Amino acid sequence: MNIRFQNLTRVLYFCFILTFLLTSSGYSQEETAKYPSRPITFIDPMLPGNSGDLAIRLLGKEAEKYLGQPIVVVNKPGGGGTIGAAAIANAKPDGYTIGQSSVAASLFVIPYFEKVPYHPTKDLRQIMQYSAPNFGVIVKADSPFKSFMDLIAYARQNPKKLTYGTNGPNSLSNLLMEQIAKKEGVQFTHIPFKSSPDFQTALLGGHVLFTAGDFSHSLIESGQTKLVLLLAEQPRVEYPQIPIPKDIGYEIPFPGMISVTAPKGIPDEIAKKLEEAFTKGMKEQAFLKGMKDLRLPIVYRNSKELSDYVAHNYEFFGKLLKDSGLTK
Repeated sequence: MNIRFQNLTRVLYFCFILTFLLTSSGYSQEETAKYPSRPITFIDPMLPGNSGDLAIRLLGKEAEKYLGQPIVVVNKPGGGGTIGAAAIANAKPDGYTIGQSSVAASLFVIPYFEKVPYHPTKDLRQIMQYSAPNFGVIVKADSPFKSFMDLIAYARQNPKKLTYGTNGPNSLSNLLMEQIAKKEGVQFTHIPFKSSPDFQTALLGGHVLFTAGDFSHSLIESGQTKLVLLLAEQPRVEYPQIPIPKDIGYEIPFPGMISVTAPKGIPDEIAKKLEEAFTKGMKEQAFLKGMKDLRLPIVYRNSKELSDYVAHNYEFFGKLLKDSGLTK
């Protein structure tokens, strides 16, 4: 009798714990099965009109067809992407607030310099990647600098006079430029700006000699600016004649992704629905045409591949920053 009572107690205790876990997590099996039953908020850590912002609006329209609910993009720029990342990480993990990882520094660099309210790998769940941002070194079209090595030659002859703009200190572009300067034994003068439109305006006004970061392809095609180095890990068909860092001897990675991210505790079933919907959406002709118009590449990683990519780069840059004496 005592044994039966003990067994019954264990069963009841297990049921209580299971019920507690399901209700305290904010969703039930029934709610998960019906997901989504209302609009989904999509947090974008960039300003409206940015190429990454336009890309998710393109993909969101196509993913809506498979989810059956609207995807409402909400821009939360600032802090080098950390404000948006924090909003995603701290959202209720029910699938109704997700977002975009389009600022690599917010995952791989800034958390090593500043205390941020999230951990890049422990508090975010990577859903899928569909593109990568266009980052590069840009000069004015009428600049005497015809290549990136012309900039290095100028810096060698004119210490600290080679000025460049990025969208902030500790950005990935800033880190890469300083690593290159260190390798070449030269000194650049970094001038941080709040956004890429700001530093592009400064370049056109002659206030900096080059910029490093995302760029406007329309300014390049209109003959106002010139791309001399593409900051990417692989060559791009959109810019076939432009070298990437490793083409000119710089073995420094420049990870970049435009992807879908969710809070860590999101149920597996909901994460799978989101991954399937966005993956199907990126195969739609309207999305493919829109990305071609934006000059953005199609770069796909599934959830596991993207999670591994983020974890690898988070660890890599932690070691790089420590070995460079930039962090403890």
